[in-house]
Amino acid sequence: MSSLEVRNIGCLATPVGTTARRGKEQGEIRRIANAAVRAENGRFVFVGGDADYAREHAGKAAEISIDAAGRAVIPGLVDAHTHPVWLGDRGAEIGRRLAGETYATIAAEGGGINATVRATRAGSDAALSSTVRGRLRAMLAHGTTTAEAKSGYGLTVRDEIRALELLRSLGGDPDLPRLVPTVLAAHEIPPEFQHDRGEWVRLVAEEIVPRAARENLARFADVFCEQGVFTVEESRTILESARQAGLGLRVHADELALSGGARLAAELRAASADHLLFIGAGEIAALAAAGTVAVVLPGTAWWMRSRRAPARDLVAAGVPVAIASDANPGTCFTESLPSVAAHACLDSGLSVEETLTGMTLNAAASLGLAAEVGSLEPGKRADLVVLDAPDDRHLVYHWGVNLAATVVRDGRIAWSRPS
Repeated sequence: MSSLEVRNIGCLATPVGTTARRGKEQGEIRRIANAAVRAENGRFVFVGGDADYAREHAGKAAEISIDAAGRAVIPGLVDAHTHPVWLGDRGAEIGRRLAGETYATIAAEGGGINATVRATRAGSDAALSSTVRGRLRAMLAHGTTTAEAKSGYGLTVRDEIRALELLRSLGGDPDLPRLVPTVLAAHEIPPEFQHDRGEWVRLVAEEIVPRAARENLARFADVFCEQGVFTVEESRTILESARQAGLGLRVHADELALSGGARLAAELRAASADHLLFIGAGEIAALAAAGTVAVVLPGTAWWMRSRRAPARDLVAAGVPVAIASDANPGTCFTESLPSVAAHACLDSGLSVEETLTGMTLNAAASLGLAAEVGSLEPGKRADLVVLDAPDDRHLVYHWGVNLAATVVRDGRIAWSRPS
């Protein structure tokens, strides 16, 4: 029986539960000083005070013993919205954006999502695999032990399936985050279908999504429901096909305008509605009634210099809020979920405790994994991060650096900072 212990924890901080936390509960964090944890066969069997641990497990040496040396321990982070499968470089676009050009103007001249699509399609399987593996490894090194991962930069039947097959092959690597694949063929209208968008919607709804479900390549389907991208009715067609195929639903909603995406997500009782920069009180009430998790992406709103999602209003209305990186090549090129924690607090108005819940338990709930990951509790998968900090508040206080010292996934050390 494999076993791991972490002793001499200065501050253990975790939400508690197996469902999404909402309202006041989202800000309730369990903190234990002078703590210890133990895992056996990849799951926690003890989480509590170090003195209690010493008494209960006397004479039971662990195969792996980590001395936290007074540092903090938090759950392994769960990133509920990432776009890791792509090739290319859009660094030149930042200068144009800073000079005042809009995304629409850049896209019309061949930039934007379709620039990444061209590079991704042209890349070899080996180049794509190596690059994506490197990104996922960087996510793990910053504390992410579970990540939702989308396709969406192939935009042909072959290239979307290629992306999902790659995610499946990488998902078995214990030195990468646990992956939850999402088919996002409805990310943009491909150039070849600009004058026949209905045919692309048909291909997504009738070929790509059913195949992704049939071949067990995805657990969710997502749609970019937005002005100039997919209409509410086009999105409904794709999402209803996904639901019929047995996939969970996620929606890129109301990022650029009040497009109807959040209301559609609530109507279909989607697992998540993401972005939500332009939603109003009616949309918030609908999400609360549906139990849909609001996935807020504060790094993207900051980078785009856009309005922020009304995170405080969401919490007040009882909508569970998750915080995700939106790691992508155009508007939030980072593999670090902790890098957006400060923005969640200082831009979006969440507390440190609400943000930690949003990056762990609520994110896990949006992926249907809250009974497995997202908190430090006996019975759950033994995912944790030892922070090079005295407590969890340093995720916001000491920002812009990687505070992860050791990352444990499934009861084994998956990454440790070189000494």
